Amino acid sequence: MVPTRARNQHTAVAVLNQISHVLVHHKDVSKLLKEVLDILYREMGLQRGTLTMRQGDILSIEASHGLSEAEMKRGIYHLGEGITGRVAQTGKPQIIPDISREPEFLDRTQARADARHTAFICVPIIHEEEVIGTLSIDREKAVGVDLEQDCNLLETVANIMADAVSVSFREHEEREKLLEENRRLKQELHKGLRPDNIIGNCNAMRNVYAMIHQVAKSNATVMIRGSSGTGKELVARAIQSASNRRDRPFVVVNCAALPENLIESELFGHEKGAFTGAVSRRTGRVEAADGGTIFLDEIGDLSQPMQVKLLRFIQERTFQRVGSNEERKVDVRILAATSRDLEALMGRGEFREDLYYRLNVFPIHLPDLQNRRSDIVLLADYFLDKYNKIHGKAIKRISTPAINMMMAYHWPGNVRELENCMERAVLTADHDVIHGYHLPPSLQTGQATGTAKLSTGSNADFQTMVASFERELIVEALKLRHGNVAAAARHLGTTPRILHYKIRKLGVTPEWYH
Repeated sequence: MVPTRARNQHTAVAVLNQISHVLVHHKDVSKLLKEVLDILYREMGLQRGTLTMRQGDILSIEASHGLSEAEMKRGIYHLGEGITGRVAQTGKPQIIPDISREPEFLDRTQARADARHTAFICVPIIHEEEVIGTLSIDREKAVGVDLEQDCNLLETVANIMADAVSVSFREHEEREKLLEENRRLKQELHKGLRPDNIIGNCNAMRNVYAMIHQVAKSNATVMIRGSSGTGKELVARAIQSASNRRDRPFVVVNCAALPENLIESELFGHEKGAFTGAVSRRTGRVEAADGGTIFLDEIGDLSQPMQVKLLRFIQERTFQRVGSNEERKVDVRILAATSRDLEALMGRGEFREDLYYRLNVFPIHLPDLQNRRSDIVLLADYFLDKYNKIHGKAIKRISTPAINMMMAYHWPGNVRELENCMERAVLTADHDVIHGYHLPPSLQTGQATGTAKLSTGSNADFQTMVASFERELIVEALKLRHGNVAAAARHLGTTPRILHYKIRKLGVTPEWYH
């Protein structure tokens, strides 16, 4: 038989020879680290192997053998925490002969169902006198295994690999810096693009802000589409405020609010005696907007005869007052808006196709509130502050059940309905918190309030009450930690894994609380 020492020396030579070959031929650092661990598995018979990299005070697994992707993600250690953290902190290797008897061994990856008779060796990876990571293996404690010799071999391997790990470390660091810079630039861009008069950070609204920014400086005609209450006039005002006409008149004409027999006079003005009741000359809205911007709201409600006159004005920028033959010319930018389906109206012959194409030069579509749920809490907080000031109240917050009700509601009236809802809640609240019962009856559903079972006359069962209580605790924690699940888990004294399970089970959406 070959003596144990000779066999160990042969293993060490084989390991170092193969690793040296890999270092020379592998250009991909991630694959190189994985191949090194595979060599240790083949030659030493390790059960598991991990290589961690240090980022500040945090160690995370960069490469492994014998661990699943999920187990690798769980392998996060703080400096000084557990065996791995202590090795990184002190820069000294550690040998644990039996991890089942070691209280400081954390098994953070949860990969060791049966840890009996398993030894653990962890050595630091040092580059230019700084610990940049660790290399560790699990070994079955068997006859002929010399843990001291294995530790010496691992230290040698760690020294050989230090340069390669350092390259990976720098690549990772540079990648994180680039990602962080990208995130910062995007935030600054979106912050710079968002008009002061509009609230919302969802992707759909960010696209709207970008389109406002693109078209504002031009004189192009803009068609703003969206359901009633989505904020079309706010977008029109944002375009005007960012344009070169910001210091010039901004005139609003609600086409749906004006009677058919008066709309021409309102738009273009009239001469004295032009019709019964025209006792004096009157300047129209178009003329009043000269040099500035005119906003034609609910353009889809115009009659066919008025559409013809508006089309001529848009084409020529000239008009005649009612009762006059004199052509007048104005320099005015046109913004239009509608909540109606203009394409369907054209199909029925109720809206002129040529007018549609004149108006639809640069369309902007506003999303319904039910499609931008991540903005509901932002908007509710804004309206809470607004109506606190108007009505002299000092309400500090909105309760979790009230927020849940607002998030579950479909908001057919969009932002306008939410604003009215918050004003009502501010008026009816008698303490410093808005509760679910302060919201309008339209939001008071059994599902939203948790009273669906109570309405039958019997009390809710124990599991339902526990689930309701758990949900409220989790949502409160997510609100405090701005939707960060890991931070919320620490706040609640549990693990992110358990909290993720509860979130899925209870149907909580962390993104709503960012």
